[in-house]
Amino acid sequence: MNVLITPLGTADVDSVAALARRIWQQTYLGIISQAQIDFMLEQRYHRQRLLDELTMPDLWWDQLHVDGQLAGFSSCLRIAGGKEMKLDKIYVDPGRQRLGLGARLIEHAAGRALALGCCTLILAVNKRNQAAIAAYRKHGFAVRESVCVDIGQGFVMDDFIMARSLLMHTAES
Repeated sequence: MNVLITPLGTADVDSVAALARRIWQQTYLGIISQAQIDFMLEQRYHRQRLLDELTMPDLWWDQLHVDGQLAGFSSCLRIAGGKEMKLDKIYVDPGRQRLGLGARLIEHAAGRALALGCCTLILAVNKRNQAAIAAYRKHGFAVRESVCVDIGQGFVMDDFIMARSLLMHTAES
C-alpha cells in the first residue's frame, strides 16, 4: 500500500468536497439529521470556501492518497496565540478505515504543530460519534471539555473538545 500525504491544491478542491459528501452520508446519518448534514456540508465544503482557506497563512489542508486514489484529507489551523493546533477536519473514506490512514493524518498534523512551536493538538468530535471518540483516545487524545455551539438555522454542534499534549507525546516516543 503506497500512502502519500500532500498539500491540497486548487485543482483538488472538488475531489475533496465530493469525498467529504460520501463520508458524511455514511458517518453522520443517525448522529445528526440529514438536514444538518446538508447544511454543514454546504457551509464547510463549498468550493469558494475551500479555495479561500487554501490562501490562509495559518490554515493547512492535506490530502491522503493510497495507491494514487484519494482516500482521506485533513485540515488544521493554529490557534490560542500559536500554542495550539486545531485538527479541524480529518476524514478517511469508510472503505479504507482501520488501515492506519487516520493515524498518519494525525501524526502529520502533530508534526506540523510541533514544527510551528505548538504544545497541544485539539479537535472537536460529536458526542455521539463513539467510533471516532474511541479512535482519538487510541491516539492519545482525552476529553478536555464539552461544548454545544449554535451554527445557525436551528442546528448545533454538540461536541467534545479533545486534546493531546504534543510535549508529553514526544517525550514518550
